Amino acid sequence: MAVNYGVIGCGMMGQEHLRNLALLPDAQVAAIFEPDAEMRQRAAALAPNARMVGSVAELLSVDTVDCLLIASPNHFHLGQLEEIAAIRPLPVLIEKPLFTGAADMARIEILRQKYPAPIWIAMEYRYMPPVARLIAEADMATGGVRMLTIREHRFPFLKKVGNWNRFNSRTGGTMVEKCCHFFDLMRLILKSDPVRIMASGGQAVNHVDERYDGRQPDIWDHGYAIVDFASGARAMLELCMFAEGSRYQEEISAVGPEGKIECKVPGPVRFWPEHLGASPVAKVTVSPREPQGPRSIDIPVDPALLEAGDHNGSTFFQHQRFLHAVRGEGPVEVTVDDGWWAVAMGLAAQESAVTGQVVNLSARRQINAFQTQE
Repeated sequence: MAVNYGVIGCGMMGQEHLRNLALLPDAQVAAIFEPDAEMRQRAAALAPNARMVGSVAELLSVDTVDCLLIASPNHFHLGQLEEIAAIRPLPVLIEKPLFTGAADMARIEILRQKYPAPIWIAMEYRYMPPVARLIAEADMATGGVRMLTIREHRFPFLKKVGNWNRFNSRTGGTMVEKCCHFFDLMRLILKSDPVRIMASGGQAVNHVDERYDGRQPDIWDHGYAIVDFASGARAMLELCMFAEGSRYQEEISAVGPEGKIECKVPGPVRFWPEHLGASPVAKVTVSPREPQGPRSIDIPVDPALLEAGDHNGSTFFQHQRFLHAVRGEGPVEVTVDDGWWAVAMGLAAQESAVTGQVVNLSARRQINAFQTQE
């Protein structure tokens, strides 16, 4: 029997979810809440059998809905999750980031403790096939990762409904909105929590000539972050959002005492220039120290999945795993705690870049736990 989704938010990312859900034989969309008329029309075309509703509460009143997807703008995520908790707490897949500001942290802890159904944070990058391959083989290839480097060179932020993604107050800032994916990968690959973070970033090229209600966007377009982990491992992030001419969009390198493993992931197929021919294929390379000699393999992805979204097929694979959790056949793989850390690291990176100071994350975690108990 198919699992029926209720979907909250069908902008660009929500529509990617709809296209991928249409490819899953054991899932269908029963109801959609999307307040924007144009986005609602597009969603109806992608999910013609779904019932369009006018609020979160009305969506929750649809008896056939078995689970939920939240893909609304960042600053709505936490409030909508709390509304769901108060009315009908179904299993929910909620797009990143889980929240957007330090003031929200205590509210997250309450949800984590009291929400009775699975909450899965949508960290699609974990499920990109080349990234998943690197994660699975990292310890064996490296002998235990001691240095991790993540680089994303990509296109600028796209246009969104109401231009919500142009301002830090609605997104949490670029280190949250964009980079929470990478901070999540750091913790996952290194199997450790961060203790210190230092960062540098800003707005150099993108959106400087744009104005919305007289305001200039303040969202950053580039930055670096260095993170120390409790295990003694170190990680570095390099982000540039005016580098869409790159052959690969994401490059991840993990190094340990026995060798190195790296993956390269192309950007969305729809942005690859036609005159260059076929878009690149993702690769994973293992480079042992002894005997020396890199070994590379291609990690192709079903073209239908590449056409269904901008994340190298990962949205499809994520929903497969989420459905296991909904049915009680598997664990929640990306927990509220994972979502908390990803945002906390992003907020700390924003703070470090603004102040020029190293931010102690282990102390911040302890303070948050104490405030929640109070």
